[in-house]
Amino acid sequence: MKAWQMKNLTACLGLIMSINCTSTVLAADEEWLQLFNGKNLDGWKVKLTGYDLNDNFGNTFRVEDGVMKVRYDAYDKFGRTFGHIFYDQPFDNYVIRVEYRFVGDQANEGPGWALRNSGIMVHGQSPESMTKDQDFPVSIEVQLLGGDGTKNRTTSNLCTPGTNVVMDDKLFKPHCTSSSSKTYHGEQWVTAEVEVRGSKSIKHFVNGELVLEYTNPQLDERDANAAKLIEQAGGDKMLSGGTISLQSESHPVDFRKVELRKLDD
Repeated sequence: MKAWQMKNLTACLGLIMSINCTSTVLAADEEWLQLFNGKNLDGWKVKLTGYDLNDNFGNTFRVEDGVMKVRYDAYDKFGRTFGHIFYDQPFDNYVIRVEYRFVGDQANEGPGWALRNSGIMVHGQSPESMTKDQDFPVSIEVQLLGGDGTKNRTTSNLCTPGTNVVMDDKLFKPHCTSSSSKTYHGEQWVTAEVEVRGSKSIKHFVNGELVLEYTNPQLDERDANAAKLIEQAGGDKMLSGGTISLQSESHPVDFRKVELRKLDD
């Protein structure tokens, strides 16, 4: 092989290695399961704080123009009516890919921290096991944040309602931690991916770049809802699978794609 050929081959291999390091998603589109069909909410269950399962008050979660939307036009005030829409099948080893954007203004009396705030909940409890007034499912939250137009504000952060993870070989107990992502202002579409490998590891990607990773997702016995789940599991705290849900936290948000690719154990 001539020198110039070797140089080109080395450059191509370097590019391939770079792509593999920054994104786990190289599979053909036909390998992806479309969780959202672009037409309706078939296959999904709604749980709003203070409401019975599948009471979708105010048509909070809806489908318009091929997009799953979270809206509050029927709300006089938000009133801490946090909501989640659950896919009706649990998963354990997978990559989930979501395209989202924040639009419009926050609902009246929405909490300040919930401005341009939503999330992808993985390894979650079932909506049937939640209490009527429970605000968040016990889960690992991939927190989605939009920029406020001025300050830096990362997305695909980690929050842990009723859970803990391991970082740097230590049990990590803070409720939220920031990723290394860029800030995405305005109403631009952003692609978030989450690689979930059972109880072993979870990685967050934004627009193909790895921004956060951790291991050993587990239930937190300090949380009352999690403590019940630990008891039901015979004392086992480790999370190896669970539900996937998307959040309603008082700011309008659009989801135009929700798809999943299963991984081998």
